[in-house]
Amino acid sequence: MSGPLNDPSIVRQMADRFSDLGLEFINATAPYRYSYNFTWLGLPIIQFPQDMVAVQELVWRIRPSFIVETGIAHGGSLVFYASLLELLGGDGQVVGIDIDIRHDNRQRIEAHPMFRRIQMIEGSSTDPSVVRQVREMVAGRPTMVVLDSNHAHNHVLEELRLYSPLVGEGSYIVVMDTVVEDMPPDSFPNRPWGPGDNPKTAVHAFLDESHRFEIDRSIPDKLLLSVAPDGYLRCISDQGA
Repeated sequence: MSGPLNDPSIVRQMADRFSDLGLEFINATAPYRYSYNFTWLGLPIIQFPQDMVAVQELVWRIRPSFIVETGIAHGGSLVFYASLLELLGGDGQVVGIDIDIRHDNRQRIEAHPMFRRIQMIEGSSTDPSVVRQVREMVAGRPTMVVLDSNHAHNHVLEELRLYSPLVGEGSYIVVMDTVVEDMPPDSFPNRPWGPGDNPKTAVHAFLDESHRFEIDRSIPDKLLLSVAPDGYLRCISDQGA
């Protein structure tokens, strides 16, 4: 990864607390649904461009055979990962999981040129039968995982427990929307998550259980504007829990 934590420019921008400005931007633009402004190869991606650039850097470095994403929405992120795997060559595949793949979204994804590298599973990401399907698909091949479905603490924690065994040393789990913990309590009035109950609290609970992963703080420190602070988890060991 370019821009390591000890890069002088990154150290300087963190010392000047530019990340606080990033959080201010996220809070100010949330009512305007800023993340909905962007598409990838024609499909809405519903992500900050900064995080997508960071994930691209990881994919290029890790060169996974599989990228597993929980949460499909409109499919832009599936197409994004598939296009990166296309550039890498080989037979890499993206596995997308969603409890409800809407008909129109499914049609658009299946009609996309990158669909040949995409497999979709409809069902809960924590359903044992779904997890079993995914494990059979990846079958020990190099895998990255992106968690972006239900953002409630208990759900994300269970996803981390179930999908972390798929990730080998040097690869990553990326947990999206950990920034919820740092946002005002009334930011998600119609959602079952918020400060104290969100992906970031799940990440820290998971790290209390597992010593195979650590937070790669250099990534959000470099980005400054990220929905995934503490959400880039690097696998540091193939051994143990």
